[in-house]
Amino acid sequence: MQYRHLGRSGLSVSRLCLGTMNWGWKNEEEDAHIIMDIAHENGLNFFDTADVYYWDENRGKSEEIIGRWFAKGNGRRERTVLATKLYASMNDWPNNERLSALHIRRALDASLKRLQTDYIDLYQFHHVDRVTPWEEIWQAIDVAIRQGKILYVGSSNFAGWNIATAQATAKEAGLTGLVSEQSFYNLITRRLELEVLPSARYHGLGVLPWSPLQGGLLGGVLAQDHAGTRRLEGRAAEALAKHRPQIELYEAFAKEIGIEPATLALAWLLHQPDVTAPIIGPRTVDQLRSALQVLDVRLDPAILARLDEIFPGHKPAPEDYAW
Repeated sequence: MQYRHLGRSGLSVSRLCLGTMNWGWKNEEEDAHIIMDIAHENGLNFFDTADVYYWDENRGKSEEIIGRWFAKGNGRRERTVLATKLYASMNDWPNNERLSALHIRRALDASLKRLQTDYIDLYQFHHVDRVTPWEEIWQAIDVAIRQGKILYVGSSNFAGWNIATAQATAKEAGLTGLVSEQSFYNLITRRLELEVLPSARYHGLGVLPWSPLQGGLLGGVLAQDHAGTRRLEGRAAEALAKHRPQIELYEAFAKEIGIEPATLALAWLLHQPDVTAPIIGPRTVDQLRSALQVLDVRLDPAILARLDEIFPGHKPAPEDYAW
């Protein structure tokens, strides 16, 4: 396994992050426990979840499954860099959403209970709060850090200026501030290159891309369709129709260079200097083992250039749209 410091922090995390949104939804608990054990066996130490996973009446279930896995002992908690998130409402009562000091306190304690641990390694804001002032947010976080309940703080789905504002306010309070940003980033969706990546780089944040395969579009979807192993419907079918010409070129190129499409998409992310760890969401052990193979893939400049031709990216703002 390869490791990298998370942003400017001293925290070492694996180059792949195990996403657990599927726990209890697409993965039964026993299977989830097996996948987490195999992740550890392969040196993958970075796990990501959220209090709201997996949504609706099952909110909190992902954390509970991880908590029961930790309870098995044998160093499972100690070997894990645990990341979770808060923001979304956990019930219909007031003060149970966003980033108020009250909700941060309640959400953190509830996550700790579900996860059966006494601290969170990386506590992430799942979305920017446009109502609560940053002074209040950082004051609540400072209390939690002093209590030993969290070690590091990250953001998710922030704009570049949100990161800048958060960091400026944290600095005024004498706090470390954010060390990571978790965002939607892959070969197809490259908007982050405009302002989020430059902001993260300037402020010392590691970037954790979610949906690295664009909901499966970069995972060999056309080949799977031809083989009859996957049928897309609804939004997935609409997304494929929108990007089909690019996907056809992409899958043909992957075949030409002898790399599986999913592996190629993950490898491209690992070659981006601002990316710390893409978040993978394997539903099976085989999918996990397949994803781990990406760590041995090296893409030369010609391959990277061809991928940029198929999926054009962005220059940093304002050069992307101005002289």
